[in-house]
Amino acid sequence: MQNTGPDRQSGKALHVAVAAIVNSRGQVLVSLRPDHVHQGGLWEFPGGKLEPGETVQDALQREIHEELDITIVHQRPLIRIPYRYPDRSVLLDVWVVDVYNGEPHGKEGQPIKWVAIQDLCDESFPAANQPIVRALQLPSKYLITPEPTWPADGFVEHLQACLDTGIRLVQLRAKNLGTGDYCVLARRAIALCHEYGAKILLNADAELVQSLAADGVHLTSQGMQRIHERPLPRGYLVAASCHSLDELRTAQQAGADFAMLSPVLPTATHPDASPLGWPAFSQSVDQVALPVYALGGMKAAHCDTAIAHGAQGIAAIRALWDDV
Repeated sequence: MQNTGPDRQSGKALHVAVAAIVNSRGQVLVSLRPDHVHQGGLWEFPGGKLEPGETVQDALQREIHEELDITIVHQRPLIRIPYRYPDRSVLLDVWVVDVYNGEPHGKEGQPIKWVAIQDLCDESFPAANQPIVRALQLPSKYLITPEPTWPADGFVEHLQACLDTGIRLVQLRAKNLGTGDYCVLARRAIALCHEYGAKILLNADAELVQSLAADGVHLTSQGMQRIHERPLPRGYLVAASCHSLDELRTAQQAGADFAMLSPVLPTATHPDASPLGWPAFSQSVDQVALPVYALGGMKAAHCDTAIAHGAQGIAAIRALWDDV
């Protein structure tokens, strides 16, 4: 059980190791918090606080064995979530556990169950756990389309080739098309993505997203500054382009589901931009509670590096479009 009581000795946020345990059927294990504890009566991802001198991996192994009687064989970082409740602050250090020994059961008497990843939104979690749900539901690669040529048959065929490689999250970026041509292209792209079970966000007005039955909106950094509340209801995805920690915080406050932070590395499209580099990227991402894709100079081979530095994965045009 995640112990989210305050660290009274230091006054710092309580550092908690959390496991998103995934089985071969695409389900995640959750357990029920007792009614008498903080955030009681809600489902959670299992884990617990780090003991003095303990690493996150050691704490994860110990807590999961104590709670579920299994031994972790392989884990990978998912997301770090700083969160302030009215009465305490926590830092959730979340790892995906995809290989383990044993059969999990509620060793401390707590109810547990397996939930399909796509159905996690139907469960009641503590507020600090909500970004975990979104991170689990998002893929590690986010394709941004280049400006399409017209007529768009070749563009649509190339998009299909990208989907054939496993791409499942797409941003349709077509700023040079008129409204009529854009809607024609968007309808074709939306239908194709949905045929593959992929999500597609429009770099367009939120109203157009709803009228065309797309999956969400991607806001530019300028567009994000102009909004004061989440532009679409829950059930849609809201993403934002960011270039600084302040912009990431703005995206989080606006209710974005995820963001891109750029440029991480030097890029040919913005040669005058000063790249963040991986250390600064990681430092910024660690201070917000939402999944963040690394953008700028990304190649497919950078995906593991990005994840190791706190990213959800990579976002790219060339690396995910031109290499098909």
